[in-house]
Amino acid sequence: MISPIIIALDLDYEDSLEFAKKIDPEHCRLKVGSQLFTQKGPQIIEELSALGFDIFLDLKFHDIPNTVASAVEVASEMGVWMLNVHTSGGSKMMEAARLAANKSVNPPLVIGVTILTSLNQADMNELGVKSISNQINDLASLAHKSSLDGIVCSAGDVKNIKSLLGEDFLTITPGIRSINAPKDDQSRVSSAKQAIEDGSDYLVIGRPITRSSDPLKSLEIFLKEIG
Repeated sequence: MISPIIIALDLDYEDSLEFAKKIDPEHCRLKVGSQLFTQKGPQIIEELSALGFDIFLDLKFHDIPNTVASAVEVASEMGVWMLNVHTSGGSKMMEAARLAANKSVNPPLVIGVTILTSLNQADMNELGVKSISNQINDLASLAHKSSLDGIVCSAGDVKNIKSLLGEDFLTITPGIRSINAPKDDQSRVSSAKQAIEDGSDYLVIGRPITRSSDPLKSLEIFLKEIG
């Protein structure tokens, strides 16, 4: 059984491949984001998949429904395990993404991004949002209504989301840090152990593993922490 850890490959192409070749696909899945995909495109998806990894394509699609549907259809054909869209694109966009993904022989999980974990309440005030928790609840409910498989949210939001939308609605939690580790540019963070106890289905971990002096040891520590 693959662990719930998803390692964010926020590295360049050569470093990403070198890293992936050193780890076991049974220990984690891999996330390909904007930096890596802009550098190598579908090639990196093919190469990481060939190494046996499930791939989370983290491009946060957000556009008119037809454009997003076309992008999701292409991503699904690449064989990614999971992809995401911004829930603020609205129900029509999310429904179009879901239908496009379903055209694939093996449809990927389609996940909605609510509020980035780098944003705090002061940031949201600038955008006219008076309550992060209320906004997340509203966007999560819209994603659920639009037949998405789950959302990206902080660990602190998970219990409430599960209570509101059910245990089967997936929660993917970034901002995972070891105890006493620096937050980097994240605001709403959690330890891996706490996130799992709160009900997170998948944990996205990047720099605490990929930028550590001993990435394999760091991954091992996280695996032990979540049992």
